[in-house]
Amino acid sequence: MSFQKLANDILDGVGGKENVNAVWHCATRLRFKLNDVKRADTGKIEKLEGVITVVDSAGQYQVVVGNSVSQVYEALTLLPGMAAHASASNGDIQEKRTGKFNPVSQLMDFVSAVFTPFLGALAGAGILKGILALFTTMNWISPDSGAYKVWSAAGDAIFYFLPIFLAFTAAKKLRVNPFVAVSLAGALIHPTLVEIVSNSQTINFFGIPIVPITYTSSVFPILLAVWGLSYLEPLLNKWFPESVRNMLTPLFSLVIMLPLTLIVIGPIGTKISGLLALALLAIYSFSPLLAGLVLGAFHQSIVIFGVHWALITLMINNVANQGYDQWLPIVCAAVLSQAGAALGVFLKSKDAKIKGLSSSAAITAIFGITEPAIYGVTLKLKRPFYCAMIAGGIGGAIIGSFEVHASTFTFPSLLAIPTYLGQGFIGEVIGLIVAFFGAVILTYFFGVSTKPPGDSIDSDVSNPNEILSPIDGEAVPLNRVNDEVFASEAMGKGAGIIPANGIVKAPVNGTVTSVYKTGHAIGIVSDSGIELLIHIGVNTVKLKGQHFKPLVKENETIKAGDRLVEFDLEQIKAAGYDPTVMVVVTNSYNYDQVIVNLEDTKSKRLLQLIPKEQ
Repeated sequence: MSFQKLANDILDGVGGKENVNAVWHCATRLRFKLNDVKRADTGKIEKLEGVITVVDSAGQYQVVVGNSVSQVYEALTLLPGMAAHASASNGDIQEKRTGKFNPVSQLMDFVSAVFTPFLGALAGAGILKGILALFTTMNWISPDSGAYKVWSAAGDAIFYFLPIFLAFTAAKKLRVNPFVAVSLAGALIHPTLVEIVSNSQTINFFGIPIVPITYTSSVFPILLAVWGLSYLEPLLNKWFPESVRNMLTPLFSLVIMLPLTLIVIGPIGTKISGLLALALLAIYSFSPLLAGLVLGAFHQSIVIFGVHWALITLMINNVANQGYDQWLPIVCAAVLSQAGAALGVFLKSKDAKIKGLSSSAAITAIFGITEPAIYGVTLKLKRPFYCAMIAGGIGGAIIGSFEVHASTFTFPSLLAIPTYLGQGFIGEVIGLIVAFFGAVILTYFFGVSTKPPGDSIDSDVSNPNEILSPIDGEAVPLNRVNDEVFASEAMGKGAGIIPANGIVKAPVNGTVTSVYKTGHAIGIVSDSGIELLIHIGVNTVKLKGQHFKPLVKENETIKAGDRLVEFDLEQIKAAGYDPTVMVVVTNSYNYDQVIVNLEDTKSKRLLQLIPKEQ
């Protein structure tokens, strides 16, 4: 696969460089801030080889690529005019100007952008700490040995100096001087101040007392401090002449922001983190089993919308404040349940393409990257995702009931298991086994359709915005049919079908609104409000009902698959008429896109409707 070609195709699909406000990436996704989301062709992007799916959530247009995302991102930034948009952060300003500012979306956007650049290092350090914990528990290495002290320092460093890492990435996101921000963070964990706190001493700043607080490993205080710096720095730049700005702006930024942080911002940030920790602890204390059940079942659902970043922040905060986190062991069950579901699909499916995708997705999910499994396999097939939710919920409930703790933060995966050593570890092992193998078994027996290869995706109507094909045959774009009115899409968007037989069936659950006397056309409104016109043949109204037999009446309730009309295909052809069946969404104006399935000819799904944003 050519990363350069894929990057170019993705850029074309999102509307070109002119439509890109900012772009960055996380472990599996290209994250775009688009000027106009409606200009992006989601259907086109999802069909690209190398793209798993597209998610429009939390104010970001996310193209899920998988493990090769960094190579695709690099190729994308090398395209003409894209370097200026890479890791840019003016999306906040743009949204405020256009009146679309969403504080929740902006918070998720900010948190993901701040943590993403060093997630790999954070995960690696956490795994190293877990391995050291395992080695010391098994007496394979002594805590007094030089090797342990060296590796322990390597594992602890990123957590101890976490405010510095956060200061740098937050400054890049908020477009302030990153070195001033890092200096501010370094001051918060300066040995002098750390010693004062460790000795429980109180100092004052011109008579104002400074609360002794430990900022090592903290999250919220430095983020708030850099946020405050993002307002102060532009003011200072405006006040000072250009000739001295490079020296005086950093000088006054440090002189003002450090005392302000120690006196006001730091205590507020610490209070916020403490309240959030107490809120989570209250939920957990009410019922660890219930907390485990809910989080184990639904964690991967919130990953779809990108809201899991808030939980990641709280987990890191818990480790800093409590010395442990009780949620990470539960989330591990949710992660491994997705791996198990993907493995179950691999074992049961007879479709070569799905088997290949599910096998690789299962492996990456075992090591903590679940997006390929979710978007490429389980969510696409639906039932495996539900099986994973059930198994993850049961496994999470077991882990919650044993009150397992994670000694350090690392992303939940098979490699993270040593970090759960200690209280309730046997419950963690049992819960993970149940989550993984439970998902395998449930998916194998209940999660994969037994239909022939090529039709492994259920052809039901559980999605209210999908329209099944009303007749067997070959789907063609509506603009290719031999009827100018339908081809111009003046009546609405849709598709044509070159019929293989003479039986028209209901493509949706709904109600018959009209049956033409000649029997060649029928109107339907689905239960979800989609208005459809099914027109059999071109100019067949001239047959005056000959060769057509309507099987339903107006106002009759129908279910998908019910027979609507029978017609004599061969007689219509012999009479010199084009028998192409047109399926038109007459209220297309209610939808952003009407996507025609022209690729998977064995699928019964004909149209996918994308509703307009409310």
